[in-house]
Amino acid sequence: MKRGLVIIPTYNEAVNIEKMINAVLSSSELLEVLVIDDNSLDNTAGIVENMMAHNKKIHIIKRPKKMGLGTAYVTGFQYALEHKYDFVFEMDADFSHDPKDLPKFIELLDKYDLIIGSRYINGVSVVNWPMKRLLLSFFACIFARIITGVPVRDLTSGFKCYSRRALESVNWKKFKVDGYGFQIQSVYGVFSAGLPIKEIPIIFVERRAGTSKMSKRIIWEAFWLVWKLRLMSIFNKRWLCK
Repeated sequence: MKRGLVIIPTYNEAVNIEKMINAVLSSSELLEVLVIDDNSLDNTAGIVENMMAHNKKIHIIKRPKKMGLGTAYVTGFQYALEHKYDFVFEMDADFSHDPKDLPKFIELLDKYDLIIGSRYINGVSVVNWPMKRLLLSFFACIFARIITGVPVRDLTSGFKCYSRRALESVNWKKFKVDGYGFQIQSVYGVFSAGLPIKEIPIIFVERRAGTSKMSKRIIWEAFWLVWKLRLMSIFNKRWLCK
């Protein structure tokens, strides 16, 4: 039986994390959960550790400080490869991504190496975002698609499933970006490796509880990254590949 790992980065997600873990594990018997906690101040890690005592499918990596989304996922990918998982998910802790969608991704792994939960493949499927943020995200994805040449409508999606082959094909040590930039670069890396990618429609719902971690720095970092990817592709399209 194949084994999948859902990586959930956390910082002060105590209000969500127990319900999220239970929902993920209930969605498929193939899945386990790895929480990467950046020294939350609200006992997020303690809640996860209490759950671990009763369920061997729950794991945690505790980091000494807030180190960012990108490095959290790279740490999780390394863990997944070392522990021989067959596929890996990126997923938020705040129920913006619906755990009930997880089996839809798994069904496509026989044909694709990266499956992306897309907010923009069928129009716009976002709930409870202010218009300014929605427009910023929508047009940022169009901009990134045009500049990078990656034929994906939702390049900044944080709901993804990678095959083991995809993880092994990308040189994650070269990733120095966070947030939107990490999401764009990760898709670019898999695309550059020549592996098949599939977008499936999801409905993204703004977090139910807790505080958003988005910042202007993350937005500008993604903007400049897009141009860097374009420039680097001129000289070596596979520079992010192993």
